[in-house]
Amino acid sequence: MKFYLETERLILREFRESEIEGIFELDSNAEVHKYLGNNPITTYKQAEDIITFFEEQYKERGIGRFAAFEKESGEFIGWSGLKLNTGEKEELNGFTDFIDIGYRFIPRFWGKGYASESAFACLDFGFKEMNYDIIYGAADVENIGSNKILQKIGLQFVNEFGFKGVDVNWYELKKSDYDR
Repeated sequence: MKFYLETERLILREFRESEIEGIFELDSNAEVHKYLGNNPITTYKQAEDIITFFEEQYKERGIGRFAAFEKESGEFIGWSGLKLNTGEKEELNGFTDFIDIGYRFIPRFWGKGYASESAFACLDFGFKEMNYDIIYGAADVENIGSNKILQKIGLQFVNEFGFKGVDVNWYELKKSDYDR
């Protein structure tokens, strides 16, 4: 399956090997990883492995994170999208086999509204094209920006839980409550 979503200012599509440099810029940045376990990547091989993981998700799970590009410049800005989390390894807040929404952008593209713009497009895709019944989201309680975005796109706070020594907020949005 080929993925392609377009918003007013962004293009979202499946990842390709050509995004290795962009993924390296994104995921080697300590500021990006501040609320993600403080474990940025250090090699291009790790960036390649991330893209391979996304490609495997498309094939095996029918969904995955989308590479995000600024329309005006054509620049890779990060990723946004849905992920099917499966099994114990990807368990979160007691949930397995669930769809979550996420986004991660290179810092020079922060503060432009791209996270919420892309997330709205991904919610539309998830509920209208993929016909998911519920989409979840999670954010470190100290990550004010990500929590605001999850609320802005309509996800409802459910509870706070601990994950690897960090307090995390858990959100959900049911298709029946989605009104876009």
